[in-house]
Amino acid sequence: MSASLRTLIHGIAVSAIFATSASYAQAPAPAAMAGVRGTIVSVAADKLVVKSNRGGEQAIALDKDTRVAAISLANINDIKPGSYIGAAGIPQPDGSQKALEVHVFPPAMAGTGDGHRPFDLAPNSTMTNGTVGDVVASNGRTLTLKYKDGEKKIVVPDDVPIVNIEAGESSMLVAGAKVVVRARKNPDGSLTAASVSVGRNGVTPPM
Repeated sequence: MSASLRTLIHGIAVSAIFATSASYAQAPAPAAMAGVRGTIVSVAADKLVVKSNRGGEQAIALDKDTRVAAISLANINDIKPGSYIGAAGIPQPDGSQKALEVHVFPPAMAGTGDGHRPFDLAPNSTMTNGTVGDVVASNGRTLTLKYKDGEKKIVVPDDVPIVNIEAGESSMLVAGAKVVVRARKNPDGSLTAASVSVGRNGVTPPM
């Protein structure tokens, strides 16, 4: 191979590396998310106005990708090995999670949000979604929750709210309904709902 050809190949390779690096650098970052908890004040085809539990009203855009979930009361006895649930919790010194609330998913929604991550329900809180392994009733209610990258022991105190999460419909979004909205923060500061969890029959979503 001639020196000039080697130089040309080297130049192409270096250019490709820089182009790839630039494309990664220019890739848009994932949109930041915000949680809005409160009561619907008004509804339009493309917008909700929610009176926040923190005070004030917040306009939130709706689009074709906004998902609606229905929230209803559940019972700890409905949770069995193999159930798919989500648990918001606070990390404990022994590595377990003390549940703040538990969400029970129907079989059709198994796998939703699988994993363990930070959550904004309370300072230092987490959310763990996974499949129930062992269920221990003695010494408090303890569940082993398994997800794709590991497992967590979840301790569920007697006073912790437990709810069912099911697929809902946009017709459930009415003035007076209690909601929890997970929304994308847009560059202009506005919010667009990724999901709206709405209480069924007056239930207040605990999330």
